[in-house]
Amino acid sequence: MYKKWLLRLTSLGLLLGLLAGCSSVDIERYAGSTPRLDIGEYFAGKTRAWGMVQDYSGEVQRRFTVEIDGRLEGDTLTLDERFTYDNGETDRRIWTFERDGVDRWLGTANDVEGPVEARQAGHAFTMRYKLPVEVSGREITFTLDDWMYLQPDGRLINRTAMKKFGITLAEITIVFDRTL
Repeated sequence: MYKKWLLRLTSLGLLLGLLAGCSSVDIERYAGSTPRLDIGEYFAGKTRAWGMVQDYSGEVQRRFTVEIDGRLEGDTLTLDERFTYDNGETDRRIWTFERDGVDRWLGTANDVEGPVEARQAGHAFTMRYKLPVEVSGREITFTLDDWMYLQPDGRLINRTAMKKFGITLAEITIVFDRTL
């Protein structure tokens, strides 16, 4: 899926990835910011999204759309995500999140390793998880550092760093829009 940019990784890209992968923001920095994001409320119903994957140099490698059906039942949020890539390839991921306190969630998905701890504060949401990806006939597990930011107009911007050994090898950007 991400063969092209992995094969093009050079020593310059490795150095840039090392420098960029050294910092992390504490989600509490966003506590009190508005509009307040609650993923259970935001994703209940239908959502549409548009996104792209960029390699370490910023070159767009893939573009995609996502149709999401969300169900919030009590403290359980289920997201059925159907991806369509610009080359016609499709994929599906089903997330299940259980509310674990006011601003915490525990998530699982059909293609993600282990349970995922997620937090929200103010207009932001974050989670970090491991995702196995097939690259050149072998499976490589990446760590995804996922951040979502609710905008005043109701759109949600998602930025994800795909990392291996702490080095950012690709970034994913997605814009979500609820379809009411």
